[in-house]
Amino acid sequence: MNTPTNKPRNLGDVLREFAQHQQTMRQELSKVIVGQNEVVEQLLAAIFTRGHCLLEGVPGLAKTLMVSTLAKILDVDFKRVQFTPDLMPSDITGTNVMEEDPNGRREFRFMEGPIFTNVLLADEINRTPPKTQAALLQAMQEREVSVGNTTYSLPDPFFTIATQNPVEQEGTYPLPEAQLDRFMFNIKVDYPSAAEEEQILTNSTRGEIVVPNKVLSGRAILNVQKLVQSVAVSPYAIKYASMLVRATRPRDPSAPDYIKEMVDWGAGPRAGQFLINGGKAIAAMDGRFSVDIDDMRHVAVPILRHRVSTNFQAQAEGVTTDDLVARLIKDVPVPEAPKFAQ
Repeated sequence: MNTPTNKPRNLGDVLREFAQHQQTMRQELSKVIVGQNEVVEQLLAAIFTRGHCLLEGVPGLAKTLMVSTLAKILDVDFKRVQFTPDLMPSDITGTNVMEEDPNGRREFRFMEGPIFTNVLLADEINRTPPKTQAALLQAMQEREVSVGNTTYSLPDPFFTIATQNPVEQEGTYPLPEAQLDRFMFNIKVDYPSAAEEEQILTNSTRGEIVVPNKVLSGRAILNVQKLVQSVAVSPYAIKYASMLVRATRPRDPSAPDYIKEMVDWGAGPRAGQFLINGGKAIAAMDGRFSVDIDDMRHVAVPILRHRVSTNFQAQAEGVTTDDLVARLIKDVPVPEAPKFAQ
């Protein structure tokens, strides 16, 4: 009988094990979801860094199915809220109800709403008015909910993954800027390729029910988040994140002329935090010890696209925020590496 050894594992071993875990998660997701590799990667990056995601795409692209399948793989509590025009904030956060005991004494008891979960799917979030959308603000930032004079902590881990229909469609309410800024990623879900669509049609019309295996528990997710936070970031990489974010602001001296002409306001410091955290997640998923500038470039578009507001001139010329961010990624120079004295 082999006796277990207590030999401590180094960071390289842990990162390699984590990289294998996330590959297993992708394989389990692919049993249900065909394609959408970039979307899956960004969802995992947000989960591993305690971020929230906004999925945007036309109906029928499996946004809801993707989130519910991900919750099954993670083996955590999952709740779904269908946002409608008549949804009230208390329908999300919960409310105080009057209860009477056998002695006739009455007192209020707090009834938890669906937000008290690990993964909250806010389905079609832009179908409800801003008053109800704002009920998520405190939960997404402080991970707590205030009802009356009492503040309640949310379970850990806690993620909000919202889906949104394009604002050009009827009956939608644009999300307030303050709420958009809470989302780490704004992920655009596009149509599948021809081969992927044929695979979807084949799989979905067989009548078979595929059940993915559980890969990570809630406790394991917390450990993964600590691991990702331990990935090293050099001052060189931090400087690049700051330069890229500051270049989105039209009043900043470093902003290119096309930003000054086409942008009303740019991204705040939270964008830089998410760039670094997103870079950490990409590096960790690749089994690497430190963040490279290309890791941050890889996640820059979904992080910045909802934090840059274009003006009428950009809209008239058909220039989107994605176009501007992609141009900035090419134009913002890589900072010079520090030279050490010999």
